[in-house]
Amino acid sequence: MPKLKHFTARSLVLASLATLSLASLSGCGLLVVGGAAATTASVASDRRTTGEQVEDKAIQIKSADEMNKLVGDKGRINSTSYAGWLLLVGDVPTEQIKQQAEQTASKIEKVKKVINELRVGDITPFSVRTNDTWITSKVTAALIDTKGVPTRTIVVLTERGVVYLMGKVTDAEGQMAATAASGVSGVNKVVKLFEIVTPESLLQRQTPAPVQDNAAAPSSTPAPGGTSGGAQALPIK
Repeated sequence: MPKLKHFTARSLVLASLATLSLASLSGCGLLVVGGAAATTASVASDRRTTGEQVEDKAIQIKSADEMNKLVGDKGRINSTSYAGWLLLVGDVPTEQIKQQAEQTASKIEKVKKVINELRVGDITPFSVRTNDTWITSKVTAALIDTKGVPTRTIVVLTERGVVYLMGKVTDAEGQMAATAASGVSGVNKVVKLFEIVTPESLLQRQTPAPVQDNAAAPSSTPAPGGTSGGAQALPIK
């Protein structure tokens, strides 16, 4: 598969701003979606509810604190949460600490699922981490340039050349996003951590409920959707 090398200037600028924002906030575990931190535009275009976004920020702050207590300067753990799915990446000195990290993360309030992608070994060199940040910018730009991909509801994270994609997307959107990411130079593997939703459920979210006179409005039931059932890796050809 040929590697994607060219992006529009606008998409690269937007992607770089988003990545820099993520990097500057990584110490406290905050999440920036689409280059804006909790702005009206971000909330409006993010398929999570406002409550879910607030909960995810709280999860990341708590996780960052707990992981720092666990490894200190002997390891490096980054936490990213999307709709209660908590992704752990980084480096820890032993397998025991890797398992302890997962157990600790699973006890954090509002965490629905922990995806433990921690690596046992020495801390990744700064040069590799810097390159990962650049890859994240390029992947974000590729998603912006790909028609039909809901970029603002997808979180991109790169760890040692492995790109993780999180978000609420339809199956078709997820496939397009993964394919676009896999074509970016420097990407070794793409791992999909998507919550798969139906097109019908998205339409229901966009359509306001009718107002009923002299009657109590019925309670709404979420449209049937599903989850991906875990990580799906897309190897690079």
